[in-house]
Amino acid sequence: MSETNRRKFIGRSAAAAVAVTAAATAGKAQEKPVKRVIYRNGKKPEKTPLFSSTVAYGNLIFIAGVGYHEAGDIKVHTEHVLESIKEQLESVGSSMGKVLKCSVFLNDLKDYAGMNEVFLGKFGPEPPVRTTIAAAGGIPGNSLVEIDVIAYL
Repeated sequence: MSETNRRKFIGRSAAAAVAVTAAATAGKAQEKPVKRVIYRNGKKPEKTPLFSSTVAYGNLIFIAGVGYHEAGDIKVHTEHVLESIKEQLESVGSSMGKVLKCSVFLNDLKDYAGMNEVFLGKFGPEPPVRTTIAAAGGIPGNSLVEIDVIAYL
């Protein structure tokens, strides 16, 4: 094979390899994420629930609002809620450090400082984006705080 033919062959081979790689990448890009509902006990309930507490979509995890429905002040409630969220995240292979978005609903805005005392540092050195509001009319179940999160795997 002459030097010119060898260069043409190598050039065509490289172009073909690039085309195959591009086609494979495009195929993966077109794959759509699948919604998975994750049940706490690993088993779907017999009756359709009002809402799902944990849903995965692609590599994202969505955890519905978690409250604490026992006696205690805002610090006790916040501690229990964050611990429950941590357990849910870890059960699906995520962690508090992988939380991207956090929504905090307070029964009363006067509890903002107390909630922040417990919240600080729970998500690592780079905390998530957060929205905090006082829930008009209160939080169901007499919880002083309810928190939901979006995280990644």
